[in-house]
Amino acid sequence: MTIQSDTEGAGPADDVPAVAPQLRALRKRSNMTLERAAQRVGLSPAHLSRLETGQRTPSLPMLLALARTYGTTVSDLLGEVPAERDPIVRADRMEPQEAAGWTYWRAGGSGRAMQALRLRVPQGEGRQESLVRVHPGEEWLYVTEGRLRLTLGETVYALGPGDAAHFDSLTPHRIAAASPGGAELLFVHTLMQSGVAELCLGDVAQARRGMP
Repeated sequence: MTIQSDTEGAGPADDVPAVAPQLRALRKRSNMTLERAAQRVGLSPAHLSRLETGQRTPSLPMLLALARTYGTTVSDLLGEVPAERDPIVRADRMEPQEAAGWTYWRAGGSGRAMQALRLRVPQGEGRQESLVRVHPGEEWLYVTEGRLRLTLGETVYALGPGDAAHFDSLTPHRIAAASPGGAELLFVHTLMQSGVAELCLGDVAQARRGMP
């Protein structure tokens, strides 16, 4: 499956200016050709090249896919490397980042085996809320505000504040806000590398084989 970016027609990524050079540097550090890296993520080489040159804006799910492919975190992908490893992440250091309508805050350290984020998902973001994810590892989320609709395989769950989910992320899954004001959650996922494409993103029609 080829990933279709929800910002396919967008210009250079003004909101994530550091991502283009970081993408190229991380790919080379991983000793991957453009073609090999694109195959693992599920992109065309031309699309990945446009991301690396800043001609396209990656969405947050796209950043997660690329981070998993290179065995790093979204924070490192954006060049948000702290001066020293600190087990504590202070509230005043959690600066919001936005990607294709989703807002996230880094809630954990970099260079770890898992990544922790605080995430706000607005309602009605078009193709963003129909993105289907499939990749090795595990995910855990905890709803802190609003209502969330979580689709796992053929089952749809409605989650409210205080509800949590922990699942194998090889199960095709989709996250969408189910309340007018959107939903806010804590989100943790493992960072794993695999020889297969690690994350497939696409609209419902493209992912029909894995979703209802």
